[in-house]
Amino acid sequence: MKLDILAFGVHPDDVELSCSGVLAKEISKGKKVGIIDLTQGEMGTRGSKEIRANEAKKAAEILGAEVRENLNFRDAFVTNDEAHQLKVIEMIRKYQPEIVFCNAVEDRHIDHGKASELVSHACFLSGLRKLETRQDNKIQEAWRPKKVLHYIQWKEIEPDIVVDISGFMETKLKVVTAYASQFYVENAKEPETPISSSNFLDSVTYRAQNLGRLIGTEHAEGFTLENHPAIDSVFDLI
Repeated sequence: MKLDILAFGVHPDDVELSCSGVLAKEISKGKKVGIIDLTQGEMGTRGSKEIRANEAKKAAEILGAEVRENLNFRDAFVTNDEAHQLKVIEMIRKYQPEIVFCNAVEDRHIDHGKASELVSHACFLSGLRKLETRQDNKIQEAWRPKKVLHYIQWKEIEPDIVVDISGFMETKLKVVTAYASQFYVENAKEPETPISSSNFLDSVTYRAQNLGRLIGTEHAEGFTLENHPAIDSVFDLI
């Protein structure tokens, strides 16, 4: 299946927190979107990998993603090496996306920056014809996405582009709160974490509102780019 967008997240919920508004908007326009989780989030303080898997499935259904896969890399020990790169390349070649979303270039969680670099490098390597990968015992066709966008996570990184997601904030909040094990629940008995506070859950909305304010809309999401964005006309900026 060929997809328009393939969104990678090192942990289940990374994609939902950071770029699900844009994904929901593009899905509403008929674009085909898939999600690849690199790990099962098994090192998370709250919940379990089984709970996270069920939450990820529910979130993907709410969003309307065509597919969601998990590469089962070791949480907290993701490495940008050949073995990890080849697994990511297999996914890129399998789904042949025009655009790839991936983790923030740097962040509080060390896995985020490592996964960002891993997916970025895999996107380049995936275009090398002499690099052979196989799926179902068949050699895969080389494929390089046209654009790689890094979403913004915990740190307030200055975005290179800001995308209007007005009208899709409700969907974003639904897919985020599908991860009930991870975020704020009143009188929760599990240990508190940096993302389990009510402030963090509120930040999903107020950060989107602030980015929207910067471009004169209600809500928005920001991304950093690896190369210059190309436009056909200056009026594309309006």
